[in-house]
Amino acid sequence: MYRCAPPALPRRRLLTTSAASTALAAVFAVLSTVATLGALTAPSTAHAQIAPGHRYFPQRALRGELVIGVTPDVKLNGKAARLAPGARIRNAVDQVATPGSLYDQKLTVLYTTDINGLLMDVWVLNEVELANKFWPTTPQQASQLVFDQASQVWRKP
Repeated sequence: MYRCAPPALPRRRLLTTSAASTALAAVFAVLSTVATLGALTAPSTAHAQIAPGHRYFPQRALRGELVIGVTPDVKLNGKAARLAPGARIRNAVDQVATPGSLYDQKLTVLYTTDINGLLMDVWVLNEVELANKFWPTTPQQASQLVFDQASQVWRKP
């Protein structure tokens, strides 16, 4: 068992280390500010351009009418369904919404299901997305169409 006190560092060395760490922190603060400003002003070319207010949805997402009851029970297209454990519901401005905040409202949504058929991801559509009326409601419809991921449009082959 070690009972001896650790040796004290010389006072001069401690001040030098403290001053160096303060200077280093200041340099990192300046560099992070410059990097942030550069990222905000630089145009992003990583993603294809789509209409403002439109989100990217996966190809396997289907469209439907959703009414949330007592969680996890919901009605999807008039039929009983359930939310999966850990299901994510995004409101019209792409923020996570709790099922209680959307209780008993009829919502037009895009959704994905997990391997058990439970609703996993749900997006409540906004006005821009509602304008895109042509979206498959069943996997059979989706299999007969071609999806353009960049423009988020379904079309016949």
